[in-house]
Amino acid sequence: MHTNSSKRYAKMENTTTYNLSISRLRGYFPSSQWVGIGDDFCMFNVKYDEHLRTLEYPCRFDGLLMIYCIKGHMKLSVNLNDYDLYESHLIIVNPSSIIKVSDVEGEDVHQLNYAVVAMSSRFGSELKIDLKKIMNEGVTLMETPIMTLSKEMQAVMAGYLNLAVQVIKSESPFREDALSSLLSSMICLAAGAWVEKMDQMKQDALKTTTRSKMIFEQFIRLVGEYHTKRRNVGFYADKLCLTPKYLSKLIKTASGRSAPEWIDSYVILEAKNLLKYSDITIKEIVYRLNFPNQSVFYKFFKARTGMTPSEYRNS
Repeated sequence: MHTNSSKRYAKMENTTTYNLSISRLRGYFPSSQWVGIGDDFCMFNVKYDEHLRTLEYPCRFDGLLMIYCIKGHMKLSVNLNDYDLYESHLIIVNPSSIIKVSDVEGEDVHQLNYAVVAMSSRFGSELKIDLKKIMNEGVTLMETPIMTLSKEMQAVMAGYLNLAVQVIKSESPFREDALSSLLSSMICLAAGAWVEKMDQMKQDALKTTTRSKMIFEQFIRLVGEYHTKRRNVGFYADKLCLTPKYLSKLIKTASGRSAPEWIDSYVILEAKNLLKYSDITIKEIVYRLNFPNQSVFYKFFKARTGMTPSEYRNS
């Protein structure tokens, strides 16, 4: 049954990015490989099989993903950036990121084993942590999402995962509360490891004010929602009840990048994804991204990538 389902999804979705929900993700794997609570939370113990290939097509998961490689090696693409996941690697994927399994080949492919924790935005919002503070470090987490866990940290992570499975399987009327507390601790543990790594790599990181961080979080969320329709800073400033000049100053202070750079990076990512992983015409892409004509789109794309859309599609 899973084989036919996998083929159907693969045939249907090999032309463009699709939205991936927890219930849909569960359908890709045998029931023996996952445990969950409703459509808000699920844990997978994934081993190599043919169902894994259904994730070779780019998709968006509107929630938080934590992927922990227990054994083996896999290539994972996040926002068109390829990462090699080896044993002891943990990767945190931001909500609405474009993800796909790039490669599951190799001599050790049948030894592949990794744990995936997937939770909806609603479930994440009810965790007993400031998830926005952890996740909205912005481009840093998107560019450097992998952390290598020490032997001690691996043992602790395994303990958390095993306990979480027991909580999910329990009949306790308080299991959701227990799971929320457990996951809060696990995410804080993972985030702490990531922060330590970032501190080593970026000792001179910008110190931002609480207000700058808050506005930056709201701005990034709006850009994720509206970048295919609106590219002018004034639109986002109006949404946040700020002047364009003041918004630009806050974004620069919080992230080190200008507001237009952030907007353009989202548009370019969307354009690259459509060019690389769909067969729709460039004219249709121009329409989807709300450019007035192909000439403007070509100039925009080449100025930021050094290639024309056609050259990038054929590269």
